[in-house]
Amino acid sequence: MTPELLRLIFAQVCLHAAMTGTRLAAPLLALQQGYSPAAVGVMLALFALTQVFLALPAGRFADRHGLRLPLSIAVAAATTGAALAAALPIFPVLCIAALLTGGATGIAVISLQRHVGRAATNPTQLKQVFSWLAISPAAANFVGPFVTGLLIDHVGQTPGALIGYRVAFVLLALLPLVCWWLARSTRELPVTRLAAGAPKPRAWDLLGEPMFRRLLFVNWLQSASWDVHTFVLPILGHERGLSASVIGSLLGAFAVAAAFIRIVLPAIASRVSERNVIGLSNVVTALVFAVYPFMTTALGMGACSVVLGFALGAVQPMVMSMLHQITPHARHGEALGLRVMTLNASSVA
Repeated sequence: MTPELLRLIFAQVCLHAAMTGTRLAAPLLALQQGYSPAAVGVMLALFALTQVFLALPAGRFADRHGLRLPLSIAVAAATTGAALAAALPIFPVLCIAALLTGGATGIAVISLQRHVGRAATNPTQLKQVFSWLAISPAAANFVGPFVTGLLIDHVGQTPGALIGYRVAFVLLALLPLVCWWLARSTRELPVTRLAAGAPKPRAWDLLGEPMFRRLLFVNWLQSASWDVHTFVLPILGHERGLSASVIGSLLGAFAVAAAFIRIVLPAIASRVSERNVIGLSNVVTALVFAVYPFMTTALGMGACSVVLGFALGAVQPMVMSMLHQITPHARHGEALGLRVMTLNASSVA
């Protein structure tokens, strides 16, 4: 791993954590203010809604302008969203914060993935850099909510006091600025432009490629399987009489396994192919889902969670590597935007 890649990984953690922290604090504050679960559900959908509409334009913008300008826009949007929530913590403003921080995360992810993919010089490096970069969202999903929850509970005279929420939003507004500071010296890569006189690119051109469609479908399956496990595990655990701490530990084991396989993948990237990893992952995922409902003990469910974490955690870096190899250089950002749009459309639904 190069020092530049390490800085970009931490940069993504900072910006992504601003969104995940806001995604915890805003709904909690709305519920505390008396808003209904339905209203809070709409608010949560807004975190993904902006990405559905902005992903494709953001990808094309990154193709034209590289890394720094899109990332600067993402930093400005995320900081503005969290700062607005700190200044005026009312439901409409919290919804605006959800739109801004969610959209900022999508823009940053597309720009960073495009940059590190184009910086790689061979397929082995592609698998390595995407494996490392895939750790960032997992780390941010822990750091953002954990720090936010601590501030909400321990700042102020009572847990959940408004001052705790304000301080949390202020900290979350500062995290994107750290992202900008870490990425400010990143070497900008030359922009690959379409040939003069070439027709204006359309998303349907990419979707017309069978391999591209299959990759999007596989990535969607992986994401859907991840969401299904996160949703169903607490239900199964409750039916089997498991405590909340045990259920939380099972979800934690799944997340740790997914992160661990992404740490291991760079070391074995030269000895495995993307197709083999994706194929094996799909088979293992299907088998685990087939036996999971028959597990009646915490130990059995924990084993299934760990195996599923290994299988699903390995897919995204392989998909990203293949996506960069089959997509024209001038349209990497657009392809990544289509991927983000597809995944977030299912999240909104």
